[in-house]
Amino acid sequence: MDFDQILTDLRNKIYKPIYLLYGDESFFIDEITNYIQKNILTESEKSFNQDVVYGKDVSAKNIIELSRAFPMMANHRLVILKEAQDLKDFKNLEVYVQNPVNSTILVLSFKNTAKIDKRLKIFSLLQKNALVFESKRLYEKQVYTWIEKTLRNHGLSIQPEALRLFYESIGADLTRLSNEIKKLVITQEKGKQISKEDIAFNIGVNRDYNIFELQKSLGLKDKIKSYQILDYFSKDSKNNPLFATVNRLFDYFTKIIKLHILQDKSKSSIAATAGVHPYFVDEYLVAMKNYPLSKLVQIVSYLRETDMKLKGVGAVSISDADLSKELLFKILH
Repeated sequence: MDFDQILTDLRNKIYKPIYLLYGDESFFIDEITNYIQKNILTESEKSFNQDVVYGKDVSAKNIIELSRAFPMMANHRLVILKEAQDLKDFKNLEVYVQNPVNSTILVLSFKNTAKIDKRLKIFSLLQKNALVFESKRLYEKQVYTWIEKTLRNHGLSIQPEALRLFYESIGADLTRLSNEIKKLVITQEKGKQISKEDIAFNIGVNRDYNIFELQKSLGLKDKIKSYQILDYFSKDSKNNPLFATVNRLFDYFTKIIKLHILQDKSKSSIAATAGVHPYFVDEYLVAMKNYPLSKLVQIVSYLRETDMKLKGVGAVSISDADLSKELLFKILH
């Protein structure tokens, strides 16, 4: 069952006796856990029927005792185990998972990309008697879709360039993205299409001098704009560290390499492979023309070399500003 369906069922008061939540993306785990904690019981019911505990503080025996208690003046009893990866005797919950109490809702919430050993007997029991949700980290294109969908749920839309600036500025951290979206919802009127200017103003990023614009100018081989952006980065290195720029450029140029060796060069295939909005496919097509495969291999080598220098390997006495200019010259010539 996916995230949306789980929330839909919860809103419709369709509950499972046990929820196992785990995976790489903590945002969805937190959203489900928080919804259950806030909405299953009324405030008056929570006093006697809701227990929220942490794995490092309890044992499996404690969890079983809490879960086997019957609700008082309520239809359900709620037990939430947060950071379940810290429960040392987790497998000892087998006895409860085999025969859960129908009036109890037990939430087992794992964090910090904790993995479940699926070979354990308890996992097969959970697969049978619980709702098991693996929260997977989203790919770049999926994050774009998630942003658009989340904004749409709040009555807003977003321009493609604004969407990309938003993603490039925040990254794939869904918790941070969600917090920034909440700010947009507060400041923007319903029905509005979010622009680059709105993003720049609300999240404090320069609309003309950012990593997205640097990638774009490099793809177009716009030397003047590329050097202007890099100069801006050098003057504000606290917010634009060179190591972060190098990492993003590495991702960008390796994408172009993948597109070069792609057999199906239709726009839909390019968008899917690059993980970008179809609106930006033409930019990637131009970049492919401007950078033959042999040059791209060199560029990736330059980026790795710069990354090593930043880490102090084979270091020479050169400032980050000069190192970035040297890198840019090698890329563009």
